[in-house]
Amino acid sequence: MSTAAAPRVSGAATAPAARIAGLDALRGIAIVAMTIYHFCFDLRYFGVTRANFEHDPFWLAARSAILSSFLLIAGISMVLARQSARSDARWLRHAAVIAGAALLVSAASYVMFPRSYIWFGVLHAIAVSLVVARPFVDRPLAAAAVGAAVIAAGLAFSHAAFDNRVLGWLGFMTAKPVTEDYVPLFPWTGVLLIGIAAGHWLMRERFGPLAPLGRVPAALRWLGRHSLVVYLVHQPLLIGLLWLALRMR
Repeated sequence: MSTAAAPRVSGAATAPAARIAGLDALRGIAIVAMTIYHFCFDLRYFGVTRANFEHDPFWLAARSAILSSFLLIAGISMVLARQSARSDARWLRHAAVIAGAALLVSAASYVMFPRSYIWFGVLHAIAVSLVVARPFVDRPLAAAAVGAAVIAAGLAFSHAAFDNRVLGWLGFMTAKPVTEDYVPLFPWTGVLLIGIAAGHWLMRERFGPLAPLGRVPAALRWLGRHSLVVYLVHQPLLIGLLWLALRMR
């Protein structure tokens, strides 16, 4: 899972303004939740626990909540980037950075998990969804409607024709593939589209609903501002530290 879903500044129509502390904090909270989830996952990987991440309703709900938070923030951030007059070239560069990070994750996971490497995880989904959702960034009602339809289709429909890597990235697989992270466009792009609608609402409210989060510890806001880097380094760091701790027992 990833947090660096889109440019993360806010501002007027002509120039970027100060960052929105509440949104940085929200992203930081999501980062912490993701790190805790992955730490628990790593404990099972090393045989310390026997948590059932694939079927236990608690862990399934936790994963869905964390993923949803990142994708919602991605949609909100798209609206902020548009309102602060970010150029299309800069937006494309950002999407390319996310795509590059996704490829890096695939390569690293292949080294560690060759049989279950990440071929379409959260960063892959975010990179593609940024492009797919771009036409809706100024159309909040359409974004909400299409987003709801994408979520419904992703949850309700499946077909064996999609049980492969050629089409499986779209969704609609009849069973979760053998991979460490699988975030198909259906239903997850729908969550990002809902985030676009939420971003317009928050703009109208001057981000008042997120204002209380601006008072959380500065460390959380810092994590939110550096989410992509944190995402890329946290798992190697956790796995390395756990390996070392278990070797020293």
